Amino acid sequence: MRWEFKTNNPYESRRAEGERIRREYPDRCAVIVERAPNSRISDLPSKKYLVPNDVTVGQFYFLIRKRIQLRPEDALFFFVNNNFIV
Repeated sequence: MRWEFKTNNPYESRRAEGERIRREYPDRCAVIVERAPNSRISDLPSKKYLVPNDVTVGQFYFLIRKRIQLRPEDALFFFVNNNFIV
């Protein structure tokens, strides 16, 4: 899969931004969320999220579903480094 954020932002700028965010918000994790290119769901209002370290994947999943107003019968999948998270 091609990810727009990774393609449009060079590695050095992503790394510098990540380091800056870790310094400013040590209790949060920076997460980039994009929809798959062939997905039928709407775009997210934002691609960058600062998630508190104590938020579970399930809670984050619920937050994203709510943000994009996904119907209960629609599926949502998370991938990290092209690996599916159950």
